[in-house]
Amino acid sequence: MSEPIRIGLLGRGTVGAAFADLVEQRADAVEEATGRRPEIGGVLTRSDGHAEQIIESSDLVVELMGGTDPARDYVLEALRGGKPVVTANKQLLAQHGDELFDVARDAGVQLRFEAAVAGVIPVIRVIQESFGAAEIEKVFGIVNGTTNFILSEMAASGAAYDDVLTRAQELGYAEADPTEDVNGADAAAKMAILARLAFHTPVSLEEVDYDGIETVQPDDLAYAKELGLSLKLLGVAERRDSGISVRVFPCFLYRGHPLAPIEGPFNAVMVEAPAITEVTMSGPGAGGVETASAVLGDVVSIIAGDAPVHRVGERLEIVRDVPSAFYLHLEVADRPGVLADVAGVLGRNEVSVKSVNQRGLGNDARLVMVMHECLESHFRAAVEEISTLDFLRSPPRSIRVIEEEFV
Repeated sequence: MSEPIRIGLLGRGTVGAAFADLVEQRADAVEEATGRRPEIGGVLTRSDGHAEQIIESSDLVVELMGGTDPARDYVLEALRGGKPVVTANKQLLAQHGDELFDVARDAGVQLRFEAAVAGVIPVIRVIQESFGAAEIEKVFGIVNGTTNFILSEMAASGAAYDDVLTRAQELGYAEADPTEDVNGADAAAKMAILARLAFHTPVSLEEVDYDGIETVQPDDLAYAKELGLSLKLLGVAERRDSGISVRVFPCFLYRGHPLAPIEGPFNAVMVEAPAITEVTMSGPGAGGVETASAVLGDVVSIIAGDAPVHRVGERLEIVRDVPSAFYLHLEVADRPGVLADVAGVLGRNEVSVKSVNQRGLGNDARLVMVMHECLESHFRAAVEEISTLDFLRSPPRSIRVIEEEFV
């Protein structure tokens, strides 16, 4: 019998319970692969256990509590005590990553976090290990399964956002309080982590611009379908000039894009680099067993001794004004000169129109337009000016459009 490796488990909710079960089920396989047998040495719950004792008596700590307080203190205590840590806590990493990585490096121990981004998809391992020497240009994808399910259902059924959100909650795809999912904050935390890894630069959650899906209307999706577009909440981290841009936003994709067919609660992440062109990874983005499997993968890496230490280089400038194409939906009074006035505003702001459709008559008239790529600041200025026109019946609605099709 090999000497066991004792795991201190902080948190036994859905993921924590699934992880404890998985350790028991896969202990023989882990021992065969690594030469060490994992066992849960202590568990901290809301009502039982003492964190300090569990950390002190463990060889390795797994943090599955969620939130940043007291998780941050416990993780720091473990790292400073020379204990490697595995966490699935994206907010902890996005908000306190600099501090945690510095302490881990100083202590010479591993901090692993595969389960914090994209569920069972091994995107962290791919970026850190498989593409560790590549000059990554862009990491982007669908990193929130809740919003992908909602948008997929709205497109398929024509139902309103609130109705589909309720169904997502009933099916367990959305939390009772889904705010961080639907407003983009969850995806923003994940993109901060991916940007840090891909570009070896500190990226805080505050540096990620994000928008959610709460204002998406069924008719936006209906018009998009006619235009050959599908709607996704996309996270993008990319090099721009001498800096990087990190954003989360709803956007339309053309059918030829690899992310367009990703439906339901699935995630997908693409990595682009000159040496590899592009690689797409997809799979379940959430779920207790799936997340627990990613956590156990990190545990195995640490036991086997092949987990890399995260390195950070120079701080890169955050670029916020980047080019994009846009969809624009306007509800207008049906009278002469409306289209000409809108086109005039767009032209003055250096925004050109790719296509335009007019629907309805009288009080039900609508202009649905797709713009060519332009700087976001130019488009936002145009929309602000259009909002003041007297023939507009409601505020303009706009959604970004990704023109790449990879065909």
